[in-house]
Amino acid sequence: MLKSFSPLSYEQHEEAVVESDEDFGQIDAGQTDFQSLPDRVKHEKFIRDALEIILREAVFEGTSRKSHVVEWVEPKALPSIIDFPARSSGECHEDLLRHVAAVIRYSVKTGHPHFVNQLYSSVDPYGLVGQWLTDALNPSVYTYEVSPVFSLMEEAVLRDMRLILGWQDGDGDGIFCPGGSMANGYAINLARHRMFPAIKEKGLASVPKLVIFTSEDAHYSVKKLAAFLGIGSENVRAVEVDERGKMRVEELERALSEVEAEGAFPLMVSATAGTTVLGAFDPVRELAALCRRRGIWLHVDAAWGGGALLSRKQRPLLDGVELADSVTWNPHKLLAAPQQCSTLLTRHKGLLQSAHGSQATYLFQKDKFYDTSYDSGDKHVQCGRRADVLKFWLMWKAKGTEGLERHVDKLFELSKYFVGLIRHRLGWKLLLEPECTNVCFRYVPPSKRHLNDEELSKALHNMAPIIKSRMVKKGSMLITYQPLRGQPNFFRLVLQNSGLTEADMHFFVEEIERLSDDL
Repeated sequence: MLKSFSPLSYEQHEEAVVESDEDFGQIDAGQTDFQSLPDRVKHEKFIRDALEIILREAVFEGTSRKSHVVEWVEPKALPSIIDFPARSSGECHEDLLRHVAAVIRYSVKTGHPHFVNQLYSSVDPYGLVGQWLTDALNPSVYTYEVSPVFSLMEEAVLRDMRLILGWQDGDGDGIFCPGGSMANGYAINLARHRMFPAIKEKGLASVPKLVIFTSEDAHYSVKKLAAFLGIGSENVRAVEVDERGKMRVEELERALSEVEAEGAFPLMVSATAGTTVLGAFDPVRELAALCRRRGIWLHVDAAWGGGALLSRKQRPLLDGVELADSVTWNPHKLLAAPQQCSTLLTRHKGLLQSAHGSQATYLFQKDKFYDTSYDSGDKHVQCGRRADVLKFWLMWKAKGTEGLERHVDKLFELSKYFVGLIRHRLGWKLLLEPECTNVCFRYVPPSKRHLNDEELSKALHNMAPIIKSRMVKKGSMLITYQPLRGQPNFFRLVLQNSGLTEADMHFFVEEIERLSDDL
């Protein structure tokens, strides 16, 4: 018979540990600390010292304009600075703290105001605390039993996001995903399962040739996940875009008719709300009307541009998004939540469970002592899963929807300010008027301004990687460059750090000129 259990108070528990026969003292030199359990005597000073280094060097100095974005070291030289291989015996706390400091020193400071390289940046203080708390609790969100707070938190946040999309009462379903690529993959699988539910058990032999349609500027994950799911990357049709990077609806209709004439099955259209390079928003409302007429699933990849829904000024960019069958939305992008924080939202309630559920009896028992509708794990392909919701929830709590709106509006204002700086500045060429916070441009240094178009295109294409190399090795800023649809290399400024100022925009312009003018 089990003895009755009486929980100890915190103070009683501390006394019980101190009076235990087990040795909780410092470990002698040469011994290995193998136990995965924090102990105040052994670990508190180490944890506090490590936290102090992180706060000082990563959080505050690492985001200071007085610091470098990166201290560049060549790949072959870095192993001589950081001892990467694991060892047979453990290292002392002093050595571990040196490792912590070295990791920070030689990492790119993505929270630095002058990191404008990718579709993520900044160190949000509330998101950071949420991230730390998530790791301290180490939850896995698959059942209410082991993750009660995060199960309900996910449900609440996902419902609020669906409300913002425009779905009545926030109805539908949704999940947090390990990145926008996987969210797009979930959307493909939902579309396929809805049309051909037998595929879950019978496999690919039970379905016809399936074709997905997306724009030629869409994220590469659509092709990658089509390959992963057995549809095949060749069965993703790239639809022509207009001069602003938006999918041409008439070209989509033509491509749909061609595929049907070939005897293949048009599975889904994946529109993009905020393309990676140009920041273009496909005409979702027109695409939705076409998909409705033809009975095709409409997915909207709003991984980047979804944050604009929080702004009353910018929301029209996603006009018609409420008509989509599914939406990818990454708060870690435009809303600047810590990586990773990605969601897949769908208007079709129960479809995630139907497509992915396997009813593992060791997790999802039917005779539990609580309402098992809160057990969300069977909607996912994953089993173990981080609580990516907490950092975003804490940010939202701290700032409110009004604060998130101000964040988004500030980003769009800064991008317009940057455009104003370069529009008539000597040597600068704006590629197109930005829709999102992506600003695409080229800079022509004085020595190249006499070249004809062909010579200039070749020179600018070759100069971009040289300029990038200089800025990285100097550590002054990080901004990316790329070609697109046969065009020579150009630079893309992308903003999602609302801590930036107009002075930073001037710095970007002047620093690119400094890095280029002797070329």
